Amino acid sequence: MTAAPDMTVISTRALTKRYHDVLAVDGLALDVRRGEIYGFLGRNGAGKTTTIRMLLGLIRPTGGEVSVLGRRIVPGETGVFGRIGFLVESAAAYPNLTVRENLEIQRRLTGAPGAAVAQAIGTLRLDEYADRLAGKLSLGNKQRLSLARAILHKPDVLMLDEPANALDPAGIVEIRDLLRTLADEQGVTVFMSSHILGEVAHLADRIGIINDGRLLEELDREELQAKARAYVEVRVSGDPARAESLLRDAGFAHIERDPDDPAALRVPESADRAAEIARVLVGAGLELTGLTPTHEDLETYFLRLTGGVG
Repeated sequence: MTAAPDMTVISTRALTKRYHDVLAVDGLALDVRRGEIYGFLGRNGAGKTTTIRMLLGLIRPTGGEVSVLGRRIVPGETGVFGRIGFLVESAAAYPNLTVRENLEIQRRLTGAPGAAVAQAIGTLRLDEYADRLAGKLSLGNKQRLSLARAILHKPDVLMLDEPANALDPAGIVEIRDLLRTLADEQGVTVFMSSHILGEVAHLADRIGIINDGRLLEELDREELQAKARAYVEVRVSGDPARAESLLRDAGFAHIERDPDDPAALRVPESADRAAEIARVLVGAGLELTGLTPTHEDLETYFLRLTGGVG
């Protein structure tokens, strides 16, 4: 049975996982719809892989519940897994078998038709490596093989943990195009985790940002871009501390130092007040060497929201 349009395909309620004193996932509530690419974004260690393992029934939640394609997922549940493709944590294959042999095993396990192996090899551009031992592949081609295994049986749902891992820039674009095609043309639901905001922002229809096991924010691409703050970057010759003091006295209460450039100041939410900033500093006799209205990039927004470097 194919899921109806707008049907919730992946759902979690109060999903929690604790390892002794470590709360890895904390009360997670998600709803992912058919044909949607959902980007699950977080720093390394935020709880992304633990969540995907619970979605797949590979580990048992401490609390809450998961359902996929209308079936509650518990360890040992097998009823829906013929309709799910997945890649979790790192690329894996039988190293002493060829690419083709690895995919043939997957085809038999999933009951896919005989032509599926050749189709998957072509889709992931593995033709020249089809008869090479998997253990002899580069990391990028091992990732391609794992993705080929995930899509070989034409699943309704793909759960991918860091799918761009080890791929070169051209490979990342290819995988991006493949996932977009699967979602748009075949209605495949893609749940993908990543710590790379740029890739998620390019591809995902909706983005959930997780940190320390908790869902901080959920928004679509346009909302994410809109939330990136406007600011004016200010540079003066010689005395940024005095420039900061002058601007605070003039009513610019929120001034930040750029941690990567101590000579630069950022004045948030003031992109339309650049001329006023210039008058304050030049009027006080400071030499203004830079005044740039801009928006923070999405990576900076992500780090600001999650509280540090990922």
